[in-house]
Amino acid sequence: MEGGGEDTAAAMAMEVEIEAEAVLCMGTSSPATSNSSSPSPNSGISSRRLGLKNSIQTNFGDDYVFQIASWTYALCILFHISATGQFLGECTGHSGTIHEISFSAPSSPQVICSCSSDGTIRAWDTRSFKQISLLRGSQELFSFSFGGSSGNLLAAGSNSQVLLWDWRNSKQLACLEESHMDDVTQVKFAPHQHSKLISAAVDGLICVFDTDGDMNEDNHLLSVMNVETSVAKVGFFGNTYQKIWCLSHIETLSTWDWNDGSRELNIDDARSLATDRWNLDHVDYFVDCHYSLPDDKLWVIGGTTAGTIGYFPVRAGLEGAIGSAEAILEGGHTDVVRTVYPAANTHTGQNRGIFGWTGGEDGRLCCWRSGEIAEMNKSWISSSLVSRVQKKAKCRQQPY
Repeated sequence: MEGGGEDTAAAMAMEVEIEAEAVLCMGTSSPATSNSSSPSPNSGISSRRLGLKNSIQTNFGDDYVFQIASWTYALCILFHISATGQFLGECTGHSGTIHEISFSAPSSPQVICSCSSDGTIRAWDTRSFKQISLLRGSQELFSFSFGGSSGNLLAAGSNSQVLLWDWRNSKQLACLEESHMDDVTQVKFAPHQHSKLISAAVDGLICVFDTDGDMNEDNHLLSVMNVETSVAKVGFFGNTYQKIWCLSHIETLSTWDWNDGSRELNIDDARSLATDRWNLDHVDYFVDCHYSLPDDKLWVIGGTTAGTIGYFPVRAGLEGAIGSAEAILEGGHTDVVRTVYPAANTHTGQNRGIFGWTGGEDGRLCCWRSGEIAEMNKSWISSSLVSRVQKKAKCRQQPY
């Protein structure tokens, strides 16, 4: 692996934000709980109110927050203490747009990895914010995932290719280039079957590979699922993670059993159905899906161009495939929300009473209270960031 890297950094600043609220409508299961109730935006359903705990303005409005990742006390590629918002540092080195970040590196829980349009996957030590390793692909890298039966594999999605390395020695093991015909937007190893790799692409195909042994497409491509439209995001759900959800670039939602390749749910008009399930503005886009294993429940997270998002339950096999919004986060953002990170994905006592974090095209990171603790809303401003860098022309990142 190579160390070091070219430096590129975004301007950052903090600003005090006004109080905002999230409304949680109580159903059979919900993303969070609270102790105070009030009327819901949906007819007659009792609701509980959540609040905006903190808000970080990460720049001067020129750059987007694309993704949030969390480890113990840090979040995002710009690091802040999640409970207080204190700025800790930043990792710089990529010369292009960062498409994905993750603390999933098996080598150390303190290592965060990132992939970029510059064709590299970089690893950073969050204690020093220094780059510690680098892998180069020949083209833009959109997604990556660690896995394999021995935990030694690193997969990445590129321009019509799925690449695999042994991350321990940086040796490239395979380049699968016959299964997809367009950009591979997602690669993910299955949580409970670590040798199985899912890839999804702009060509509308979701492929399942067995990564055991010497990889080749003739013997290791297990199945192909045709979504029939460009795939934006996929994720696992189900009590044994035997199913996957799929969001497309034209905002359709489908669910599949990836073991047998069968489609269980296909919702072409998902935005319209979600819009009918709250009394707010039209749902313009979907941010992500969230699955709760204890509740065995899946939500699709939809949003408006004004920055409001809602958690809508997905109910496969029922006439109303998308249910009424069970959580509404409103007032924290002023533009499209790009990423949602639930506090349930972290394992630290510092996050008690926190519902989760959101980031968006307004450059803000918002931390939402679950309402489990009686704490006044508070915002803060950082004295760590005092310089303003030269502004860039704002360019909306929507390639498909």
